[in-house]
Amino acid sequence: RLESVLAGEAYEVVEEFKGKKLIGLAYKPVFDYYVEKKNGKNIPRLSALSPRESASYENGWKIVGADFVTILDGTGVVHIAPAFGEDDMALGQTANLPFVQHVSMDGRFKSEVTDWAGELVKPKSAPGVEDAEPTDAEEQAMDIKVLKNLAARGLLFSKQKIVHSYPHCWRCGTPLLNYATSSWFVKVTDLKDKLVANNNGIGWVPEHIKDGRFGKWLEGARDWAISRSRYWGAPLPVWKCSDCQEVKVIGSVDELAANKQNNGNHYFLMRHGQAENNLTDAIDCKLGGEYHLTEEGREQSKESAVLLKDKKIDVIISSSFVRAKETALLVAETIGLMPDEVILDARLGEYDVGSANGGKWEDYDSRVISKKEKYNEGRDGGESCLQVKQRSGAVLADLNAKYIGKNILLVGHSLPLFFVLAANEGWSEREVLALDNWGANFRNAEVKELIYRSIPCNEEFELDLHRPYIDGVSFACACGGEMKRIPEVFDCWFESGSMPYGQAHWPFESEHFDPEKEIGFPADFIAEGVDQTRGWFYSMLVLSTALFGKTSYKNVIVNGMILAEDGQKMSKSLKNYPDPMTLVDKYGADALRFYLLSSPVIRAEDLNFSEKGVGEVYRKIIMRLSNVVSFYQMYGGELKVEGKTGSNNVLDIWIRARLNELIAKVTEAMEKYELDRAMRPIDEFIDDLSNWYLRRSRDRFKSDDEQDKAWAITTTRNVLLGLCKVMAPFTPFVADDIYRQLGGEKESVHLDSWPAADKYDAKIIEEMARARELVEIGLALRDKRGLKVRQPLASFLVSDILSAELATVVADELNVKEVKKSNLVNLGERYESYAPPGAENPVAALDCELTPELKQEGEMRDLVRQIQEARKKAGLMPDNVIKLKITTSEEGVHFINRFYDKIKETTNSREIILQTGEGDVKIGGTTFAISMEVVN
Repeated sequence: RLESVLAGEAYEVVEEFKGKKLIGLAYKPVFDYYVEKKNGKNIPRLSALSPRESASYENGWKIVGADFVTILDGTGVVHIAPAFGEDDMALGQTANLPFVQHVSMDGRFKSEVTDWAGELVKPKSAPGVEDAEPTDAEEQAMDIKVLKNLAARGLLFSKQKIVHSYPHCWRCGTPLLNYATSSWFVKVTDLKDKLVANNNGIGWVPEHIKDGRFGKWLEGARDWAISRSRYWGAPLPVWKCSDCQEVKVIGSVDELAANKQNNGNHYFLMRHGQAENNLTDAIDCKLGGEYHLTEEGREQSKESAVLLKDKKIDVIISSSFVRAKETALLVAETIGLMPDEVILDARLGEYDVGSANGGKWEDYDSRVISKKEKYNEGRDGGESCLQVKQRSGAVLADLNAKYIGKNILLVGHSLPLFFVLAANEGWSEREVLALDNWGANFRNAEVKELIYRSIPCNEEFELDLHRPYIDGVSFACACGGEMKRIPEVFDCWFESGSMPYGQAHWPFESEHFDPEKEIGFPADFIAEGVDQTRGWFYSMLVLSTALFGKTSYKNVIVNGMILAEDGQKMSKSLKNYPDPMTLVDKYGADALRFYLLSSPVIRAEDLNFSEKGVGEVYRKIIMRLSNVVSFYQMYGGELKVEGKTGSNNVLDIWIRARLNELIAKVTEAMEKYELDRAMRPIDEFIDDLSNWYLRRSRDRFKSDDEQDKAWAITTTRNVLLGLCKVMAPFTPFVADDIYRQLGGEKESVHLDSWPAADKYDAKIIEEMARARELVEIGLALRDKRGLKVRQPLASFLVSDILSAELATVVADELNVKEVKKSNLVNLGERYESYAPPGAENPVAALDCELTPELKQEGEMRDLVRQIQEARKKAGLMPDNVIKLKITTSEEGVHFINRFYDKIKETTNSREIILQTGEGDVKIGGTTFAISMEVVN
């Protein structure tokens, strides 16, 4: 690197030697903030993060060797920062280097860095503009300060701007700093052999992921850091004593609540004795109340007080309502407490129902639509039951914070006392609504004991295991110290990886989870993006292997990444992709779904998303299929065709065979979880159904042959119903819509069974494919000679044998009088032939000679086309019968009379009225004027 580093500088070579000679030499650091005893304290040691022996100070600020430093740029000498880089950390551990971490977790220099203490290492935005993305100049502001400092002290050898990759937050663009910190780990290295073995039994699509991307990751797997220093997330259930450093892992809410609490308070809840309003069902909820205890109520209170004598009550907290206060004073007198030791708390007061005060409880309750309404909504200007729960729960929380080791009696009203219990248990809205008779849980003067549960609850006094609520739960350690929860939360992939048994709420609701018997474990298949090889796929395999020794899934479908059309990552800020809901509105959800499922993205490959692709699927699949259904409904939807399935028509036999072939192919691909391979035959089948079967069967739907017509209709319906079942997983909405239109057996196609393929004749499929190939050849030969398909020809010669039925189909499609086998040698100029590339002899030939008869027949077809166009322009339906009027020359009249019956039948005319004259449509050498009158 000499010539590059010292380019343009004068230098002298004093000695030449290998770099390893430098190893062990000491150097003076350009910044001495962390030199031994600097700022009155020693530098931190690596031993703070690992069980290794303390790093020797003598190992600091010396040259060490490392193979990750290259000689391709720079000088071949770099500074090592074990606290901020993975390679550096590994080298620091190997070389026993000091651990210097001069940047805090907020990205600012620590106080020891006296020149820039508290300043951001990589400023994220302009001052006062919190949401602005940082510019290069802003990010490099501290770099410039460091350069100026070095230059001022004469320590700057040279400066150069080097552009290199640097990590940034993909959301906001903030520069990120690698940072070594303590963490909690799953010891994956002990499971590596089991993980590899379990992976060998998993089916992967595409298969190369198994031993490739995922397999290689397993082979090099390291211990999994499962803790994160964040606020949001599932908190680690680990409590640590501040004195003895003892660690306790809590396995459930019950276990957490069962730990001895520091305050040691014990609670009793008592409803007031019978009051005057209890006798009349009167509502008395105005603060203080108007009603006193009855004589019976006073006796009830005294009897309960006698039972409380043994409880050694230290404190009485009472509602400020007259009936509750009178009850509390009677209890105090009986158990030996002074009246002034009864503390009034308005938060224990009666349920406030606003302007309904003074009425009857029965009337009020009859106006409450549901318990849910009562819980969440206050009526008549009153409070909701949730508000009662919040104020009642707050009393309990305040008392537990104020007193230690006391026996406390709460005297109040039935509903607020019920919600004291609910708050103590952390019941959610769902749990409260599941209970009946909230206000009838306490009889007059009834006492209930409350075992205080130190569980984390939110502002609505619902159990909430998240921060900050769980951080407030502490308990006593055996040593006498206090156990508090460590601040870290779980890596979200730990939670995601727990899904297979977490969905069964194991080990709480499913204490004896048996992976050999559990339904859905292991899952038949899972599907996610290729990035999950180090995420969900990995975390699920690690945790199920650690807990049960087996995988939690049998097969994996790995999706690729969907990119913008230009190959860039899709970005909200760049708006480089179409709005998905706009696509759904425009093409339907099924078109989008079909496009994605049939794309390379289903095999872990990237897809450059294109709206054109969705539109093409919509046209080729959805609309084409819709047209088939519309045609069926137009000509056969009202006919009763059940039971007529014994058609011997070659088209019916072929399309039924194709359907069974489709079912077999899709089923085979689906059983292997190869979704794209399952999709391809559907596209091909719809094309066959629409462009060949239905087109070739159009005349059969209109035929006077009722049996053949019924066969065509029945076959079409049965094939469509079978196709709906096959398409249901891929196009659920379209399949269900068609299934219902056709009157499927079930309420929905998704309630029907997956179809089983019947035995079918594969030979008919091969023969039909050959026939269609010959049709393509024949059409190409017509095009080569410039002969329209409407023009009949004499013959089409083929080298191989076709069945009579298929020969008829080919002849009709090519508009030739006959298809016949020939050796295809010595053909004259009247024939146009075709030979495959490399073949010596032709395989097909078209007789292109036009006789006068053939020409006239072609002209007749041209005339029919003109009549049909006129029908279409007039807005007529195919079943509309017309009276056809044609004006033409004498020669034209003779021409029409020759083909009278054919024209009449084809155009659905009752009669053709001819008259001589000039027309505006010229066919051959004759003109025609066409008009019509609808008869039906």
